[in-house]
Amino acid sequence: MKPEEIRRFRNNMRQLQRSLGWQAKSDAACCGVTVAQCHALLEIGCNSGITLIDLASALTLDTSTISRTIEGMVRDGLVKRKAQPDDRRYLSLTLTQKGQKTYNNINCTYDLYYKDIFADIPEEKHIEILENIQLLANALLENNNRCCREELNK
Repeated sequence: MKPEEIRRFRNNMRQLQRSLGWQAKSDAACCGVTVAQCHALLEIGCNSGITLIDLASALTLDTSTISRTIEGMVRDGLVKRKAQPDDRRYLSLTLTQKGQKTYNNINCTYDLYYKDIFADIPEEKHIEILENIQLLANALLENNNRCCREELNK
């Protein structure tokens, strides 16, 4: 990639990050949960019974950080923890009725938000955008994983 293309890409990424940063700030007030709780609810809602360790990995957080977030969510009645019968050190997480309601509310809110965004984009570009965002997300994840492995090997 040419240097001017990389700079244009970086500029677009900064604009995207700023836009998503605005969204993250509004997420904190959305549906009565914090940004961290929002991400955790979405992961647990999509993967009922996910372990605390797998949730931390999916959110690229350390176990102690996600454990504190989950502790608050349990207190707030959003999540249930259950020790796995074969190994009590592993906790599986599920949404409570209140957590499921919040999960559904988050999904409805952001489905409408992104539907409005896609309304401003020509319909024939929608699939292309989805595919390219997936490619970018996978490349970012792979790069982050590679950096983490290199950091551990130092």
